[in-house]
Amino acid sequence: MSSSEFEFAVNTVWVLVAAFLVFFMQAGFAMVETGFTRAKNAGNIIMKNTMDFAAGSLVYWAVGFAIMFGPGNGMVGMSGFFFRGVTAEALDINMSPYAFLLFQTVFAATAATIVSGAMAERTRFTAYLLYSLVISSVIYPVVGHWAWGGGWLGERGFIDFAGSSVVHSVGGWAALVGAAILGPRIGKYREDGTPRAIPGHSLTLGALGVYILWFGWFGYNPGSSLSGTDASIGYIAVTTNLAAAAAAVTVMLITWDRYGKPDVSMTLNGVLGGLVAITAGCAAVSPAGAVLIGIIAGGVLVYALEFIDKVLKIDDPVGAIGVHGVCGALGTVLVGVFASEGGLLYGGGTAQLVVQLTGVGAIAIWTFAAAFVLFKVIDALVGLRVPASEEVEGLDRNEHLVDAYGDFLLKPAGNTAE
Repeated sequence: MSSSEFEFAVNTVWVLVAAFLVFFMQAGFAMVETGFTRAKNAGNIIMKNTMDFAAGSLVYWAVGFAIMFGPGNGMVGMSGFFFRGVTAEALDINMSPYAFLLFQTVFAATAATIVSGAMAERTRFTAYLLYSLVISSVIYPVVGHWAWGGGWLGERGFIDFAGSSVVHSVGGWAALVGAAILGPRIGKYREDGTPRAIPGHSLTLGALGVYILWFGWFGYNPGSSLSGTDASIGYIAVTTNLAAAAAAVTVMLITWDRYGKPDVSMTLNGVLGGLVAITAGCAAVSPAGAVLIGIIAGGVLVYALEFIDKVLKIDDPVGAIGVHGVCGALGTVLVGVFASEGGLLYGGGTAQLVVQLTGVGAIAIWTFAAAFVLFKVIDALVGLRVPASEEVEGLDRNEHLVDAYGDFLLKPAGNTAE
């Protein structure tokens, strides 16, 4: 085996292993969403997380990959549908194109599944399937083409190494639009408009989900190097971990100060916020920069979650909008500040920061507009929200004829008590 053949093989194996890790993040998202919501909807959430990957894999193979990586123009790819004619040479990669397809497929599934958490406990399953398919096949791939597929953002030097904005803010902004149109869960807000806590049924499951996601992120970020022979994968793993740790500690300290006790669920979300924020710059910032990005993301996250809940009065059961939308956009912008080459603090001026702001803004505008049209059309065609009686009883029984905890006596499923 020649050295070039060996490198091709190593890269293929590395990207496949990274893809397997990112796939396992589906379990993490499922456990976070299930744990942070009520038991009467657990089966529905598991079904949604299963189908957004299963159905999303099919439409991304058929349509999404071509839009994202196919030859076209600065806005969209226009060839390679059903993966026809796709080669490593055409993609300019040194690995099996099928390994690359799988790696990109699990990323597409991540963008789609983020939306599920913010719209949990009151969305029709049919509506969920429809919007998940469109996000995987069109909304996310268009943004991916701009940044990674030879599009206009990539040509301007936009840095989003593994998808703080391309993946996470797309999911977060779509979640914001969907949750706003959908409206809050029954009992979430009192008559005077103040929010009422609706505790999830298993903090343990939620924590397990966060640990799985943290673990999977070591495939998500280092895997985006697309090279198993590049020593930077170790560096990327370290910056990823440091940002997550710094954000978690920051959120713990802030909530301890604000609430008198360290908040468990918000600290867990702090881990995710740090991971999301560092994803754009994990290969471009120093370890110290990663810590600072984590601290900033953790601090902003606490206030963002409170603002979304108390001021905007948007009901997001798992904090997906703050974690993925806000921290994703924030982390992308901070690359322009902390990048070791070209960052504002490293003598690079404002050029990279302007590019980062342009990308964040463009991605937000596209996602807001596309998601608004999508959710309005779905609402008109099949209805986004289940009837109130079904929401109170739980989606498991009404959407799937199942009880996730059939051998357990669950609490009454009415409005949350004061």
